[in-house]
Amino acid sequence: MTKKEKVSYIQAALEKLYPKTPIPLDHYSNYTLLVAVVLSAQCTDARVNTITPILFKKADTPQKMAKLSIKEIADIIRPCGLTPMKSAGIKGLSEIICNKYNGEVPDSYEALESLPSVGHKTASVVMSQGFNHPAFPVDTHIHRLMKRWGLSNGSSVLQTEKDAKLLFPKEKWNKLHLQIIFYGRSHSPARGWKRDVDFITSKVNPKIFK
Repeated sequence: MTKKEKVSYIQAALEKLYPKTPIPLDHYSNYTLLVAVVLSAQCTDARVNTITPILFKKADTPQKMAKLSIKEIADIIRPCGLTPMKSAGIKGLSEIICNKYNGEVPDSYEALESLPSVGHKTASVVMSQGFNHPAFPVDTHIHRLMKRWGLSNGSSVLQTEKDAKLLFPKEKWNKLHLQIIFYGRSHSPARGWKRDVDFITSKVNPKIFK
């Protein structure tokens, strides 16, 4: 199977399996999305979604969050892990958004990645899911599957992103990256990997099971 054939099969299979792609992190503004994505680093979306209602009840705008102390933020978000970094980051990015961007989350990679605790992946998620800008955020599931499918060598997350953007149509990126994440969670986990469940990999790269 050529790469072009693999890409065509993968897109068709994922579209059939996941015709709708709800955003996994609960939010109701670009700011609450940004904070939720920061909290999701090395933490499950499910856990983040149990913590953000508590945090956002106290502060759901950068203006309100900037008024909280780092300790107040840390006490709420502790279950999400990496507490010192995330609490300081959320406080810091909120202050910058207030002072530099008139309280509005900026809509460029350069501006987003200049904020505390905001790396390229976080910026990509906000650009894609918040501003509907074509982006292909690569998480551990996408990184793993692109390698399993023989579409990337898996040398780095940035390389995987470049490969994905070259292979898949730009107009599909925002939906497709979520479809791949959903598939990875349900059908192609890092552990407990089963051929009969992971039907896409067994089709496009059967030798990997040998």
